[in-house]
Amino acid sequence: MTNVKVLRFRTAFLMYAVLSVGAFIMVVPYVWMVLTAFKTFQETTVIPMQWFPKKFQLDTFREVLGKLSFARYYINTIIVTVSVTALQALFCSMAAYGFARIKFPGRGWLFIFLLSVMMIPTQMTMIPTFILLSNFGWVDTFKALIIPLFYSVYGTFFLRQFFLSIPGELEEAAIIDGASRFGIYWRIFIPLSGAAFAAFVIFTVEWSWNDLMWPLIMTSRESIRVLSVGIATLVGQYFSRNHWLMAASLLATTPLILVFIVLQKRFIAGVALTGIKA
Repeated sequence: MTNVKVLRFRTAFLMYAVLSVGAFIMVVPYVWMVLTAFKTFQETTVIPMQWFPKKFQLDTFREVLGKLSFARYYINTIIVTVSVTALQALFCSMAAYGFARIKFPGRGWLFIFLLSVMMIPTQMTMIPTFILLSNFGWVDTFKALIIPLFYSVYGTFFLRQFFLSIPGELEEAAIIDGASRFGIYWRIFIPLSGAAFAAFVIFTVEWSWNDLMWPLIMTSRESIRVLSVGIATLVGQYFSRNHWLMAASLLATTPLILVFIVLQKRFIAGVALTGIKA
């Protein structure tokens, strides 16, 4: 019995040690970003690196807010993020319900084909997509930032895994009561999928909020820029003011941190539950 307790203690100690190292590696760059945001430009160029500013000051934030149209970037980013998240939540959940619950010929092969799309690098499709949207006249519009991203293969797979874990008896009872397929999806599966949807929303919001490559390709006017593109303009050709970059990054990432804090319990539950049944 003693040997079992010792083994459990060693296993727990090793697990927490690995997690602590991982947490340290993830947290240190963020701490450095926050501290650098309060430094002066001279303090960011000191060698060896100076972790703490001599005096915490807000001049960097005033300079960034004066140089960039942060209010406009925030509004544009919120419009794109909310639209993409809402569209993906709707279309991915409907597709996930179809693959999880509706039996039709070739369902398995079609799902495998859909998953194979995840192996195609995004960069391979950017040029043809750009040409297509240019022909539509959508360059420098919100349509170019939203409509091509209305669907996600990963989101479909993620929600399908959760839908498979919902008891079939609920669906059978609804069919006996005369519910349609859409009614079952909307009135049973959606209400029961709160944890999975919270995790899916966090993933989608984080990805859409931080996306740089696609908005950088499709937009050139400042009035349509999102936060990631606006921050990228602070990078100079020969040198960059790191304290500006870190201050702008801190302003941009704060909303995501608040979203995660609010939804962290549902996020963890959703990630855990989606792996119950394959």
